[in-house]
Amino acid sequence: MIIMQPTAMHTTKTPPQPGSPLSNSGETTSHSTKPASWQVAGYLPQAGERTNEKGNSRSPGLYAELMSHAAGLPNDELFAQLIANQIAGLGALPPGLGLDEEVFAALLSRHFPSMQLVIRRNANASDERELEHEDVRALILEHRANLDVSEVWMAEIVTTACMASDHLWQDLGLWSRKYLTQMMTQNFPTLAAKNSKDMKWKKFLYKQLCEKEEISICRSPSCEVCIDYQKCFGPEE
Repeated sequence: MIIMQPTAMHTTKTPPQPGSPLSNSGETTSHSTKPASWQVAGYLPQAGERTNEKGNSRSPGLYAELMSHAAGLPNDELFAQLIANQIAGLGALPPGLGLDEEVFAALLSRHFPSMQLVIRRNANASDERELEHEDVRALILEHRANLDVSEVWMAEIVTTACMASDHLWQDLGLWSRKYLTQMMTQNFPTLAAKNSKDMKWKKFLYKQLCEKEEISICRSPSCEVCIDYQKCFGPEE
């Protein structure tokens, strides 16, 4: 069993302001070099271990360790990537990927049954974007594949990352945008199918919310003739 335990050094960050990145906010930190990360007994990243791919970094050591204990269920690979990169200090997800401690423990037990990660979170501060969070999560869950319980966890993780300020795949800490497309297609296929023109995912999700409420945010008759086309459909690097 690989047991991940907090180190002795602890600091506490204050809750984020609305609209600010969520990276490791309001959490008790426990890593000697990275904020809000977790140290693995017997494992420390080695110099030169992480490689760069399209503006983000990899944590192959911990990812490989997680995958060696994977249960062979849907989303094992994606969860391993999210967990490893959050621990490495990448992306904007807080410890536990934004899930409650009990829910994260259930995720870890189900997908990586022989590993244990202990997280400690401070009491939740009031969130002025709570209603927005609920709306985004509800939208995503409307389109879940209903094949696995992990879709519910993934919806919460994606919603948490939507509250941050970078491209969604970067806020999630994924290695590249293609893994976000895989995540959405695998877990929320009807929602992914609606993004047939490959709009930037965060903009796409909020556009879906506006359309659902019959709110028009675009003055152009179509995306193709809009002067802001590149802002919605340009490269996410």
